[in-house]
Amino acid sequence: MSPAFKTIALIGRYKSRDVAVPLLFLARFLVNRGCQVLVEADTARESGVDSYPVVDYATIGRQADLAIVLGGDGGAPDAGRPLAARGGPLLGANQGRRGFLTDIAFNCVTEKMTQVLDGQYTMETRTLLDPVVSRQGEPVQTPLALNDVVVSKGSSGRLVEMIVHIDKEFVYDLRADGLIVSTPTGSTAYALSSDGPIIQPNVPGLALVPICPQTLSNRPITVPDSCTIDITLKRGHDARLHSDGQPQFDLVDGDRITVRRAEHQVRLIHPPGYSYYAMLREKLHWSESFF
Repeated sequence: MSPAFKTIALIGRYKSRDVAVPLLFLARFLVNRGCQVLVEADTARESGVDSYPVVDYATIGRQADLAIVLGGDGGAPDAGRPLAARGGPLLGANQGRRGFLTDIAFNCVTEKMTQVLDGQYTMETRTLLDPVVSRQGEPVQTPLALNDVVVSKGSSGRLVEMIVHIDKEFVYDLRADGLIVSTPTGSTAYALSSDGPIIQPNVPGLALVPICPQTLSNRPITVPDSCTIDITLKRGHDARLHSDGQPQFDLVDGDRITVRRAEHQVRLIHPPGYSYYAMLREKLHWSESFF
């Protein structure tokens, strides 16, 4: 039987050499199932696995029917963005570290991948953010974000002051270490560590989560993902903009960051038996006894 996904890209955890053995194991399994395997360029360079076609993310977006991220959530945003425009799905395989987007434990990867290649899977869509910076009236496009867009203080350590509007309505003047605008996917990433809410992926919402606000009454707020969020940098020496944890560029006073829901979405593949709540119980150690 022909596999459900014929061209599969493999992406390893960022700067991890220990991904080489599982990557080769999975690649050989996929080839034996009749799949063509591509290896993402940074993964190939860091792991030394270059016996398969080595490609960049743009090529993955054009050619891959499925991308598999091995070892953690770090590669998911990088893979998800180019795949989103053409609807290519993403699947995560975990090597034992905490990952909220990694559905398959590597000790059962052949069993689960056999099911997926046989067409036994469910598909889920996840929201992307589309941030644009306006500087002196000129827009600067920045990369889409699967997890979050963050305005943060830089190396100087000084608080940044921001004026926040939602759908052009004034919300607050915020002094803090920064502000996170998070998707439901990103609600279990940086936003969670900043006391933000966990948003179930099917909820059409975005979370605004202040980072160490000067006024403790500045609390996280969840708004519809149809909203347009404008963040104007009032004072921010050395402030920076980050998309999915990657620094994009330094901000200057007066910059306006507009964040909207992107046109395209990321599609995630889940093997049989997947449960969002079971995943939360496992990753966050809910229901465990500590005594």
